[in-house]
Amino acid sequence: MRKRLEAVKKRYEEIDCELEDPLIASDVAKLTSLSKEQASLRNAYEKFSHYLQMENDLHEAEEIILSGDDELAPLMKEERKRLEEEMTRLESELRTDLLPVDPNDSKNIIVEIRGAVGGDEANIFAGDLMRMYQHYCEKQGWKLQYLDGEEGTAGGYSYVSFMVKGENVYSKLKFESGAHRVQRVPKTEASGRIHTSTATVLVMPEAEEVDVKINPADLKIDTYRSQGAGGQNVNKTESAVRITHIPTGLVVSCQTEKAQLQNKEICMRMIRAKVHDYYQSQMDDARATERKLKVGTGERSEKIRTYNYPQNRVTDHRIGFTINQLDRVMEGELEPVIEALIHYDQEQKILEAEAKDGDHR
Repeated sequence: MRKRLEAVKKRYEEIDCELEDPLIASDVAKLTSLSKEQASLRNAYEKFSHYLQMENDLHEAEEIILSGDDELAPLMKEERKRLEEEMTRLESELRTDLLPVDPNDSKNIIVEIRGAVGGDEANIFAGDLMRMYQHYCEKQGWKLQYLDGEEGTAGGYSYVSFMVKGENVYSKLKFESGAHRVQRVPKTEASGRIHTSTATVLVMPEAEEVDVKINPADLKIDTYRSQGAGGQNVNKTESAVRITHIPTGLVVSCQTEKAQLQNKEICMRMIRAKVHDYYQSQMDDARATERKLKVGTGERSEKIRTYNYPQNRVTDHRIGFTINQLDRVMEGELEPVIEALIHYDQEQKILEAEAKDGDHR
């Protein structure tokens, strides 16, 4: 870790020198790139600089203690204890600061939820999950935009997709992808027996045109009349749009806007995200902590989380985390679960980094 921190310090100071170069100041692209790189290093640089200063202070305190000065030695022992505690705390923070940053963390997301195993109850649960995320987004100050969906015959959704815009959205919700299992007595169950149903969630970072190149010739674009609630525009104009990416077979559709052009723009954002996620999942097995938990078939055994209503319990099976506040979680108080997942992910990355450091030694 020390070597990596020294490399960060060296690079930060190199950028300082580069930014003083008049030629760099006139190159907007280079200036922006260097400024962003330096900003990404600043937190670790400042903490490490503070750590080095405390190392010096600790060395001076040790010298005074060893000198046998009857007046200063007791004070320096207290100072030594304070410095050692502060340095231990900083070391822990620096381990986290050195972790590789997911370039998608700051991006907006597109979410798809589907009723899976359990028929009507699975669709109802998909609707419950949609509302749970909606409440969570409101608490975070994020904007949720409905994109497309198909309502279940008994309520909820057999399929629903929406976009979430805000600060660091993907960093918070990227671990929500997978099969969510509910255990409760369905409203449609007369005998009062507890049923198990599942709904799948897929969270994708919004992809820009620079992130994924899509050949227009690979797209099949269909227009059709909107269906469902929507006022006078419904079933009168072909404003709804469906786009199929032929090489992958991925399909998206949107009918939320009155204008066909607006629906097409939304569809293009959706198809970029899906194609990017599709190829990323094939290429990047290194994202195992997150990627291995993406949507499977929706079978009961492929669960990442269980929502048990009789016990008021939510359990995330990937990290063995349980909270007996299901009622609050369903109202959008997801933060304890999300923080536990983020903390676990950071711990795993720290262990991996330490193992690599050990190998290098």
